[in-house]
Amino acid sequence: MTINIILLGPPGAGKGTQARTLVEERGLVQLSTGDMLREARSSGTEMGRVVADVMDRGQLVTDEIVIGLIREKLDTVDAPGFIFDGFPRTLPQADALEELLSGMGRRIDAVIEMQVDDEALVDRISGRFTCGSCGEVYHDRTKPTAKEGSCDVCGSTDLRRRADDNAESLKTRLMEYYKKTSPLVGYYYAKKTLAPVDGMASMEEVGTQVAAIMDGLGSGTAGKVRSAGG
Repeated sequence: MTINIILLGPPGAGKGTQARTLVEERGLVQLSTGDMLREARSSGTEMGRVVADVMDRGQLVTDEIVIGLIREKLDTVDAPGFIFDGFPRTLPQADALEELLSGMGRRIDAVIEMQVDDEALVDRISGRFTCGSCGEVYHDRTKPTAKEGSCDVCGSTDLRRRADDNAESLKTRLMEYYKKTSPLVGYYYAKKTLAPVDGMASMEEVGTQVAAIMDGLGSGTAGKVRSAGG
């Protein structure tokens, strides 16, 4: 059985960290909109040429193109499950994804919502930096590197901070999230696929909560997990 999940939550909620864990420990494939667009652009395929043309003209990639890229991945990649990361962001995109999956005999099994406190999130993001080589995430206060200037996982010295990882930029990104994406919480709650987790807990505790949801999907008790989560 293929398991399809969505990681939902505002910027900095920890979606990327949990996605990497699911990829490493359960073999799921992460379908990141940004990664798929970059891959398509350099692929030389018909879809890739469409993507390159749109991006080169400085235009926004349409939902139809993203859905086409997702269909391509689902058709060609053999995996025990998929993580949708960065899509859907709006209700029309959610409808389009559901239509695509339904036509392929698939469905969204769980929407894992990372619930966070905005003020605490600003503190978390303001001190965040990542390894440019392996993607490991660090924080000045809560998770510094063991050796200053060097990644604990791969030893790379390519440590990066996003230019918009500051309080003012984050507040703008949060407003955009709540305006466009937060309606998805109600959308998936109504479909009984919403599974909330405490995104402000430690990464290990959040991972434990996510693992419980995934195990529930495998054993057919996902509904009980969702009820327990609120």
